Amino acid sequence: AALSCGVLSKLPVPPLKQTLDTYLKCVQHLVKEEQFMKTKTIVEKFGAPGSVGEVLQKKLLERSDKTANWVYDYWLEDMYLSNRLALPVNSSPAMVFPKQVFRDHKDALRFAARLIHGVSAYKALIDARTLPLDFARGQLAGTPLCMEQYYRLFTSYRYPGLKTDTLKTDMNAASSAPEHMIVACKNQFFVLDVVANNKQLNETEILSQLEKIMKMSENAEERHPPFGILTSDGRTAWAQAREALTKDQTNRDSLALIESSVCVVCLDEPCGLPPSDTNRALMMLHGGGRERNGANRWYDKSMQFIVGKDGVCGVVCEHSPFEGIVMVECSEFLMKHISASSSTMVEPSSSRALPPPRRLLWKCNSHIQALLEASGDRLQRLVNNLDMDVFTFEGYGKEFIKKQKMSPDAFIQVALQLAFYKERLVTTYESASLRRFQEGRVDNIRSATPEALAFVRSMADERASFTVSHLSHFLHDYQLPEHYSPLNKTGVNSQLGPPDQVTPIKQMISLQIYPTHEAGSAAHSVLCTSITLRVWLIQQNRTGPNYNKQLGLQRGSSGLNFPPSRTCTARINKRAANM
Repeated sequence: AALSCGVLSKLPVPPLKQTLDTYLKCVQHLVKEEQFMKTKTIVEKFGAPGSVGEVLQKKLLERSDKTANWVYDYWLEDMYLSNRLALPVNSSPAMVFPKQVFRDHKDALRFAARLIHGVSAYKALIDARTLPLDFARGQLAGTPLCMEQYYRLFTSYRYPGLKTDTLKTDMNAASSAPEHMIVACKNQFFVLDVVANNKQLNETEILSQLEKIMKMSENAEERHPPFGILTSDGRTAWAQAREALTKDQTNRDSLALIESSVCVVCLDEPCGLPPSDTNRALMMLHGGGRERNGANRWYDKSMQFIVGKDGVCGVVCEHSPFEGIVMVECSEFLMKHISASSSTMVEPSSSRALPPPRRLLWKCNSHIQALLEASGDRLQRLVNNLDMDVFTFEGYGKEFIKKQKMSPDAFIQVALQLAFYKERLVTTYESASLRRFQEGRVDNIRSATPEALAFVRSMADERASFTVSHLSHFLHDYQLPEHYSPLNKTGVNSQLGPPDQVTPIKQMISLQIYPTHEAGSAAHSVLCTSITLRVWLIQQNRTGPNYNKQLGLQRGSSGLNFPPSRTCTARINKRAANM
């Protein structure tokens, strides 16, 4: 049963002194001594009685009294909506489903029909507020978590803007009818009504409609340019293109149908690559560019389910409405639904007359055609600029690490610091859930700690002796709450920065605490081990709790959610020219 968000505690505003002390501890070992002393002087002045720090602290406390979550809107704008980078690769998480074996395109459509039917079933649970309540694990095991993110899964849309995007969520979508999904096939877009005469379509009916869509997509005479590729572009470029599109009523009508849909289902062509974990993950991240399935997407929609004729399937989401774990829970429900229904053969005939699917129509001119070509070029550069290699480590997994009385997460975080170390540590981001609070999202664990630096220096020193007991002792100290994970209890880093999270007062904070490039850079992460370029792989032959089955792949990092007996890691890097 759902828990009202108002029952949970509000995210507290930490005391100003605690925030500033935490900041100094985080940066002292990351900057030169001379710079640290300058920064320390500025911080002390900022936090002195009667200072601007006290004024800003008072404003935050006032905001906390008036809102359910004082940092939510600031964080959403800075983390996502103001970011001008393209959504694929840079922002949108993806999940790779188990490799499917389709004998022909009808098998692929049967799988898609079961998936769509499962989406409708899951949405019904969300609309009725009957999803099982999530509870925290680990140190806070048993604590109820905010469920608000689930209610945005199928009701959200991100509109591109010239300077900042807009996230719109229709919380009344549960009562609006009829419901429809958008099906992308051969870079064309079709409206699939999933409710007819106030009754949900069954799998047989959905399959029949999908067969009609596939046949319609093969009609070359009615084919439109690949408009979906515009959504893969940088946000400002896409906003400008959207302005050009909306000058025509036909385009406005098509956009409105996409924006109000439950989700997008992408029926992909075979990618022509070996079905390795790496290639399957890449297809989820960017579709392989315009030469493959990169235009068979609409990245602004919160949920896109991908079904490839070659069995490469998964989901990619627009990240601003919710965190990846919500996508994971939804995907696991769908996999169970598909497995349960696959024992019953779906016949390709409909039991009742249904209105045919509708092709979305577009009006194009020479200007829009040039925009399409430019977006395709930029997507291809993004594809070519990404290096990713999935590696499965068979030696041991998290159960072995736990038997050594070490935290698997702390173990991997320290390994990342060691791997990235070149004479100094770099600022590092690891997310910590704040869902135990009202409308909580995530905060920042700054895992490049002084203790991590001491360990890395010892490991890098060939003259030093470092035993397993030393490692165990260090990791025990590293994972203590005061060293590693206080953030899901205090929200310090939400208050601390980066400074432009708190938009109304960011100029004052920037000038006071981050007056130089070196001090400011200490507040921005070089190594991101959680948010950017996250991909999950569901292992087909695994059972057990969710976190035993998801393998996390992050930019420049290794998997943090790995199974009991094996670890899947990935090297994902942007080329240096675009770092």
